Order: sequence, then structure tokens, then C-alpha cells
Amino acid sequence: MAALDPLARREFLQGLMEVVAEHGVTVVLSSHLVADLERVCDFLVVLVTSNVQLAGEVDTLLASHHRLSGPRRDPRSLPASQHVIEESHTDKQSTLLVGSDGPILDPAGTVKPVTLDDLVLAYMGQARDSERAPQPGLSVVR
Repeated sequence: MAALDPLARREFLQGLMEVVAEHGVTVVLSSHLVADLERVCDFLVVLVTSNVQLAGEVDTLLASHHRLSGPRRDPRSLPASQHVIEESHTDKQSTLLVGSDGPILDPAGTVKPVTLDDLVLAYMGQARDSERAPQPGLSVVR
């Protein structure tokens, strides 16, 4: 679909969704155009180097992830029910994308919803960063 112009892509997806609605078929789409997927998909699987990084119903995934912004903090200070997927910091501010099974109350900052694009990029970045992290016990032999 990425090779199609935006109008042709929209028309293709509209036609595809009409077929799904009429015949009750399941369609598997593979795309880097997350905005297109967000409009038509109800289940998401994020793969990075053939490994599943995230999978679930789109509505559930979006409801269980939030972006927290506020005064600089150590992400380890968050409650155990909140796991950090992505973090960025300045001298005075922290911005965290967190997953949580429950509501997030953050009196020190703001809590905002995330987009599907935010989620996909965060989980892909997390997988990339973990691949780059030095492995304990390994050393360079010369």
C-alpha cells in the first residue's frame, strides 16, 4: 500500500473494509504506514527482527498506554504497575511513555493519551535499544 498515492490508498482501504463488513473475513495487513492501520485495524502486532514486541486489540493498547510529562524524575520512582516503554529528559523535565493496567494519576505533571504511531515507534525503539545494550559477561578478545 505504501507505493499508492494517498487517494488510491484511502479508496483501497475503504473497499477492503466493505468486503470485511459484507463477508466477515479477516484481513492481515503489513505496513509501515501506521496512520492507515489505525483507521482500519482492530488488532495490532508489532514485530522487530521477527520478534513480537507488542500485540493486542488496538483500543485496549491505546487505553493502557499514556504519555506523562512533568518535572524531571527517575522513571524507577513510578509505581510498580507502570512500566516505562520510552523516556526522554531535559535538565528540568521528563517525558515518559508508560504502560499501565489501571488509571494514572500524576499530580506533578500531565497525563495524555498516545496514538498508535506513538506506540509502534516506542516499542520498536525499545527493541532496538535492547539490541544495542552491552551484554553482561561479554568482552572483546584481541
